[in-house]
Amino acid sequence: MIRSARTGINVGCGSGSREDVATRKRPILLSLAAQGPDVSLPPLTPGMLFVFAVIVAALVLFATEALPVDVTAIAVMVALMLAEPATTLAADAGLIAEPVYVLHQAGDGISPLDRGLSGFASTATITVLAMFILSDGVQRTGIVQILGAKIASLTGDSETKQLSATVGLVAPISGFINNTAAVAILLPMVTDIAHKGKLSPSKLLLPLSYASMFGGMLTLIGTSTNILASQLSAELIDQPFSMFEFTQLGIIVTVIGTVYLLTVGRYLVPSRIPVEEDLTEEFEMGEYLTEVIVREDSPLIGQTVDEALRVSAFDVDIVQLVREKRTFLEPLGQKSIRAGDVFAVRTDRDTLVDLLDVEGLDIIPDVEVDDAELETANERKNLVEVVVAPGSSLIGETLVSTNFRQRYDATVLALRHGQELYRQRMDHVTLRIGDTLLVQATPESIDRLNRNNDFIVAQEVARPDFRRSKIPVAIGIVAAVVGVAALTPVHIVISALGGALAMVLTGCLRPPELYDAVQWDVIFLLAGVIPLGTALQETGGADLLAELFVMGAGSILAAGGGLAVVLGLMYLVTALLTNIISNNASVVLMIPVAIETAQQLNANAFAFVLAVTFAASTAFMTPVGYQTNLLVYGPGGYRFTDYLKVGAPLQAVFAVATTLGIAYFWGLAPA
Repeated sequence: MIRSARTGINVGCGSGSREDVATRKRPILLSLAAQGPDVSLPPLTPGMLFVFAVIVAALVLFATEALPVDVTAIAVMVALMLAEPATTLAADAGLIAEPVYVLHQAGDGISPLDRGLSGFASTATITVLAMFILSDGVQRTGIVQILGAKIASLTGDSETKQLSATVGLVAPISGFINNTAAVAILLPMVTDIAHKGKLSPSKLLLPLSYASMFGGMLTLIGTSTNILASQLSAELIDQPFSMFEFTQLGIIVTVIGTVYLLTVGRYLVPSRIPVEEDLTEEFEMGEYLTEVIVREDSPLIGQTVDEALRVSAFDVDIVQLVREKRTFLEPLGQKSIRAGDVFAVRTDRDTLVDLLDVEGLDIIPDVEVDDAELETANERKNLVEVVVAPGSSLIGETLVSTNFRQRYDATVLALRHGQELYRQRMDHVTLRIGDTLLVQATPESIDRLNRNNDFIVAQEVARPDFRRSKIPVAIGIVAAVVGVAALTPVHIVISALGGALAMVLTGCLRPPELYDAVQWDVIFLLAGVIPLGTALQETGGADLLAELFVMGAGSILAAGGGLAVVLGLMYLVTALLTNIISNNASVVLMIPVAIETAQQLNANAFAFVLAVTFAASTAFMTPVGYQTNLLVYGPGGYRFTDYLKVGAPLQAVFAVATTLGIAYFWGLAPA
């Protein structure tokens, strides 16, 4: 067993009669070429096969999003805990020779239940939870919005200034608050900067996501991935990350990433969203919005709007009611329909023709239903883009199942998922992270949406409830958390929990807001996948994968390539995996393999851990590789291939820069 001095967690490192990691690994750097294909692999065991089957199933579910990632993670945890009792029953019944152990070794006295649930007690899980609370405390002061507004005022209509402001603001912020939260906070500001500067928001939103990722590599607390990797490194090689462990390399990759986005990336990022400020034009609503008037002979007269919509067989929404020069928005449900009422309706032309005849309505000619027509006589917005946030309760639901119209007193006019645009039959479309809804509602309803953590309103909306007087307090608490963790023996989990408590005690956060501050899907994801890393180690699966990787590395070494090339290959393998599945899952799977590989090559295991960490935290090539990519997917109107076109060159540049940086700062020879 290896026991971490910092965490006190015991982690098994082998199965059966396998020797201790520190003594059983052989240097094969010089012999691989001579051995060639005769390099022996550990024998496959039932435990290995079971764990590999679970991994394959998890990879498929992560990649296809057939289930939410947190549900998949919990399913993995349950499967691992069920393996031993289920196979014990089968062995007792004579169906198999012996039980299958995946979370511990037979007869070692360790409970599979304890190992299976260890993710919930993990220092990484608790630290990430505390960091969510700290990030929310900072967010509720409005400091990020104030900084954003000051910087936005300097950008004007210069694309270079707008892009520089976007990258220059989000990257350093992401080093100290959760980078997903940073993107969520800044997304409305960046969208407004683009519109005011007559620039497509698409040109800024993808750089916003990318910059938040490499900015998150400035400190330990920049991403949940860093915190998880630190715990795994502590458990497996007794070498956790310090607060500023990789800050020097983080600065280098941030500078490189910024230069790329301001030069090459600037021309590769497409302009998917029109420059126009009119949202009805942006969502191409011209053919789907019409004004109609209720005739004297209409069968709708006397019915409430709710009744009319409920019994209607048509795909139609009533967006707005104009009666006697007064304009009404949601909630319209209980208003009785009268002759002469003017409705703005969302429907397609074919449906409209049938609707006019059946419901006794007439089209009002020569009226273009645009943003101006849909706004009421107040100075505040009635029409906004609303983005489905990470951890939203709407994920996996539909507009019907969530009772969206009645629940939020708002009407959805259109729905966009990346380049896919829905302007009809939206009620049964399954909602996903980053989906963008074109919503019309009263200013009061928009305020409620803006305060709801299920959504991100993509346009700047005034928030009178920011606790600006608490700005110095919140900044001081975060600084104290960082300082205590960096300069004293106090573990980051204690420092972070103390900071979270301080946020409440000082009034930066109110107690009821604590639970809303946490992205529970990330917490359950971490708790669910952590036992998978343990199972990979315990069954010898990490050994086997490392042996396969080393066999591939042997040809590189035989051809004259050095350990740096092998390290770069480890980075690329992790990066490819991360772009398909969750970044946290990638870390859990790849760090044990990286450590085993390094030990077999007689190389610096910590360097290989860092390569995996950097690769897992910078997933540029797909929208599903990182939550920030999903957040900008809908608002930016991107296609899947846009991420590959812009992100692949950046990923390649980072592979070289990261590998060389790790080799220079930490070395590749064993400590």
